[in-house]
Amino acid sequence: MYIFTEQELKQHISLNLDALSVVEEGFSYLAEDKVTMPPIMRVDVHDHNGEVDVKTAYVEGKDMFAIKVSSGFFNNYQIGLPSGSGLMMLISAKTGVPQAILLDNGYLTDIRTAAAGAIAAKYLSREKIQTVGVIGSGSQARYQVKALRLVRDFQEVLVYGRSVERATAYAEEMSAELGIEVKAVESAEAVVRNSDLVITTTPAKEPVIKAEWLHPGIHITAMGSDAEHKQELEAEVLAQAGRLVCDTIAQCERLGELHHAYDRGLLSREQPIVELGELTSQKTVGRQDEEQITICDLTGTGVQDTAIALFAFQEMLKRGLGLEIENKEAALKN
Repeated sequence: MYIFTEQELKQHISLNLDALSVVEEGFSYLAEDKVTMPPIMRVDVHDHNGEVDVKTAYVEGKDMFAIKVSSGFFNNYQIGLPSGSGLMMLISAKTGVPQAILLDNGYLTDIRTAAAGAIAAKYLSREKIQTVGVIGSGSQARYQVKALRLVRDFQEVLVYGRSVERATAYAEEMSAELGIEVKAVESAEAVVRNSDLVITTTPAKEPVIKAEWLHPGIHITAMGSDAEHKQELEAEVLAQAGRLVCDTIAQCERLGELHHAYDRGLLSREQPIVELGELTSQKTVGRQDEEQITICDLTGTGVQDTAIALFAFQEMLKRGLGLEIENKEAALKN
């Protein structure tokens, strides 16, 4: 069995087109019914504003699949820690014997989540955009914009966060990294009204985007709502979408923005909703015209975790990295 550290993974696995490609392929497998993916298991730790999710998926024909434990503790910034952490384990699809542990502290989750956002933008946003808006100023607010840069050119970023100090720090850091103007603005409304594409990256329990702020041609990727009690978009926002896409409808009905719109009776289950894999596998198209309002509801899927974990494992083996631990009993079973 192999063990890979966060330091090794960060040094050799980056947010690039190869990473996007394997995650996109994972969504296509999902649309083609080649994936076994159980519901997410989640433990809420209300005392400390935290949660721990367990996600997994087996893809037909793959030698291994991932089981991922991911935590989000949203007060961590107060003690100088990132909100996200976790690890991934690769299991042999032939024997069930563990093959690798990736001690990434949530890094690979950040990569695969950002990749999904970029894939959504690739199919749903207008090709020519000027201004990108970000709501939230944590790690995903950074990774999402970096990933978006792989599929779209843009000249300006507007960011809003509850903490003016953190939003200002984000603007300074990302402006230097991207080489474009990044501005902290005073409200979520200012972000939405002045952006061609908006990404929400918060653990909000009350909507941060109102339907009255939308304008023709806008695309919104909402990736923060992955639990029943979370909500970043007013339910009316989804009702205004000309194209509504989910990573998986089943998850979004339970955990994402979609279930709030269903609960309010603003959308019916008869209305057409597309899964992201239907776009990546070319079963249908994304954006249909320049004026269309498009929305992607991302809850995070186990197939993304298996895709990025297998990718990282192969990349690390190519470089001869990782601590190899001999397990004689497992070797005999194999």
